[in-house]
Amino acid sequence: MLYQVTDWDDAYANGPHIPGAEAYPPRWQAEAAAFRAATRHEALGEGHLFRPDGEAAGLMVFIHGGYWMKFSPADFSHLAAGAVARGWAVAMPAYRLAPDASISQITRQVAQGVTEAAGRISGPIALTGHSAGGHLAARMICDDGTLPDEVATRVTACVPISGLGDLRPLLRTAINDTLHLDPQEAAAESPALLSPRQKIPVTAWVGGMERPEFIRQSRLLADIWAGLGAPTDLIVDPGRHHFDVVEGLCDPDSALIRQLLA
Repeated sequence: MLYQVTDWDDAYANGPHIPGAEAYPPRWQAEAAAFRAATRHEALGEGHLFRPDGEAAGLMVFIHGGYWMKFSPADFSHLAAGAVARGWAVAMPAYRLAPDASISQITRQVAQGVTEAAGRISGPIALTGHSAGGHLAARMICDDGTLPDEVATRVTACVPISGLGDLRPLLRTAINDTLHLDPQEAAAESPALLSPRQKIPVTAWVGGMERPEFIRQSRLLADIWAGLGAPTDLIVDPGRHHFDVVEGLCDPDSALIRQLLA
C-alpha cells in the first residue's frame, strides 16, 4: 500500500488525534506533584533524582518530551514510580528548551545530567524517554562520544518510547519555526543516521494507535540499528496512543518496565 505524507504538520500533530488530549497535561502535573511529595528525591540540576528505600539496584533515566520546547521533569515525576518500586533510582534530567537551546545543545545538556546521576548511583543504567525524550535516549547511546565511556559501558538497556530517530522530516513542519533546525544539524542529531554503541539492547516502543509517522520512526530506528549490529526490537503497544503509551512506567509489573529493567 502506497504511503505518502501530504500534510507534514498534521503528520506530527498528536493532540488533535487524541480524545480528551487537553486533560492529560494537568493530570500529569497533579500526579507528578503527589509522587514527589511521597518519594525521597533530590535535585539533579533543574531536574530530579528519585531514590528507593535502601540501596538502589541501578539507575533508570527518563527524559521528557514536548518537541524539545515544552514541559519539564516536574511534569512527569510519577513516571518514576514503577522503577522506584522495583528498587531502582530514577533520574529525570532537565534541559533548556528550544528556541533558547538548539537540539545539539540539548543533547549535551542531557548527557551531562545522565553523567552526573551516574556519579551518584552505582550499578546498571537503563535509558528511556518519550517522544523528543525518546530521541534523546537513543542519542545517548550513539557511538560518537555523547556519553563518556565509563558511563556508556554501564548501560544495559535503551527504550526510546515514541521516539524520533530521523529529524529531517521536521524541517517540513511549523515546529521548525521554534527548533531552527537546518539540514546539517537535523542529520547530525538523528540517531537513525548515526551508529549505535554495540551490545546495548535497544527496544523501540510505540503505541499502536499513534500517528503513522511515529510508528514509522520507531520501526526505522529498530531496522537501521539492527543492520548496524545492535540488538534491537520493536514493540507496537496495542491500544496505546501518544499520551498514554508511557503509563506502563508507573507500574512495576508492566511489560514496559520489565523490558527496561530486565
